[in-house]
Amino acid sequence: MGHWFYRNIVEPGKLPMLIALASFVLTFLATRVITRMIRAGRGPFRNVSPGGLHIHHVVPGVILMIVGGFWAVGTGRHGVSASVCAVVFGAGAGLVLDEFALILHLDDVYWTEQGRQSVEAVVLAAALALLVLGGSVPLGVNELTPDEREDRVSLIFTIAANFLFVLVTAFKGKGRMALIGTLVPLVAIVGAVRLARPSSPWARRFYRNRPKARARAALRRFRHDRRWNRPRRAFQDFIGGAPDRLPARKR
Repeated sequence: MGHWFYRNIVEPGKLPMLIALASFVLTFLATRVITRMIRAGRGPFRNVSPGGLHIHHVVPGVILMIVGGFWAVGTGRHGVSASVCAVVFGAGAGLVLDEFALILHLDDVYWTEQGRQSVEAVVLAAALALLVLGGSVPLGVNELTPDEREDRVSLIFTIAANFLFVLVTAFKGKGRMALIGTLVPLVAIVGAVRLARPSSPWARRFYRNRPKARARAALRRFRHDRRWNRPRRAFQDFIGGAPDRLPARKR
């Protein structure tokens, strides 16, 4: 176990990635603690509003990502400098994705139902980073044998097939599975062969004249949402705080 952890997680080539992930998660958690304290009117923290302009934390987040990203490109992947870049970039990414919903909707929806999308984006990004740290490579190329790596035709076919499964999964309205499927091909295969979400482009195109398929898709979505919506919302509320029941107010 220790050998696997060192080889796949803390080896020099992946150490900056591990540091960036830790910085990303810690920054997100610290930001949520602070914003929840501001929301409750507790502690010394207040909104930053110079001249009446509310500065959202996505702004310093973008700056940190730019500085950390360009600095990393200029200094390489190893050494103390790379670790510092990882901390800066991870902190910036945590601040940006914590307000992912604001960027998506172009509105301050932080404490609304739409604001849950920020928590989903952070959890998904952290999960993908963990998969990469664990040894996964996009489209499953790491699973090829040395002989298959030498066989360019087999390599190209494998990448194309996995990419096709990812596309089908995305068109079926399963964005999370499509993203994870780029790193874990089996997930994309499962998403591609199962029924599409009723509101997806795939359903609108291929289920238009298939009422039974539409009904089955709607029933599957209903059962899935009934089973998973409550625990998913409870998990999101635990991490990011429950949204306002009333119309959103300024933080």
